[in-house]
Amino acid sequence: MRLIIAALLLAASTAGATPRIAIIIDDLGYKKALSERAIRLPGPVAVAVLPGTPLAERLANAAYATGKEVLVHLPLEASVDDGLEEPGGIRLDTSREAFRQAFAAAVSSVPHATGVNNHRGSLLTRHPGHMRWLMEEILAVGDWYFVDSFTTRHSVALMLAREHGVPAAKRDVFLDANQDAESIEREFERLKRLARQNGQAIGIGHPFAETLTFLESALPKLEEEGIELVPLKTLVHAAENAAVPRLPSAALQ
Repeated sequence: MRLIIAALLLAASTAGATPRIAIIIDDLGYKKALSERAIRLPGPVAVAVLPGTPLAERLANAAYATGKEVLVHLPLEASVDDGLEEPGGIRLDTSREAFRQAFAAAVSSVPHATGVNNHRGSLLTRHPGHMRWLMEEILAVGDWYFVDSFTTRHSVALMLAREHGVPAAKRDVFLDANQDAESIEREFERLKRLARQNGQAIGIGHPFAETLTFLESALPKLEEEGIELVPLKTLVHAAENAAVPRLPSAALQ
C-alpha cells in the first residue's frame, strides 16, 4: 500500500512536468581521444572515471574544467571472472580495513568527484556487508551521492544507500550493451520513453566511438522533443525524495 501511495504521489508530482534525463559516460581512464571526446559531449553529461588508471587525474581535471560532473567509477567484483582486473578493485574477500584503504585511494586519484558509481559489481553489490561499508565510506567523504549501475537485479546497494541516508539513484538503461548504432538508438528511445513515463530516467553509456557519434547528434535534439537533459545530481536528489523503486532494466551487464 505504501508503494502504491508513493507511486501515486510521484505521478501527481510529475504530471505536466518536462521529462528529464541524465547520462553518465563510464570507464574513462585509458583511451585519451575517446575520453576527451566524451568530455566534450554537449550538455551536463556526467563522466565516471576509473581510479588509478593512467589518465584518471588528467581526465577528471578536464571534465571539471568544462563543467561536467565527475564520479569515481569504483571497481567491484563481478559474478563472472573475465580476468580483467582494474587498479584498486574491491573483492568479496577484501577486509574492512583494506576496503577503507582502497576507497580512500580511489577518491584521491579522481579529483573533483562528487559521487560514486560502481564498475561491474554484479557479485559485490548483492552483499549487504560490503555495501554497508561502501555507504559508510561515502558518508565519511562528505556531501557525495551514489548511483547504482545496477549490474544485477539482486543488488542491495540502493537499499543500503537509503538506509544510511546517502543520496542515491540507479540507472535505468545501458545505452550500449550492444555497440551497433541501431541498438544504441533503440536504447536511447527507451530511455526517453521511461522519462516520459516516470518523469525522469538515468542512462549509462561508454566511450565507444559508436556511442559518442550517436550522442553528439541526439543530445542537441532533446529540447525540441520536449525532454530536458539535466545534471545527474538533480535526478539523484529527485529520486531520493521520491524513493520509489523502479522496474529493473532488461539490459544487465
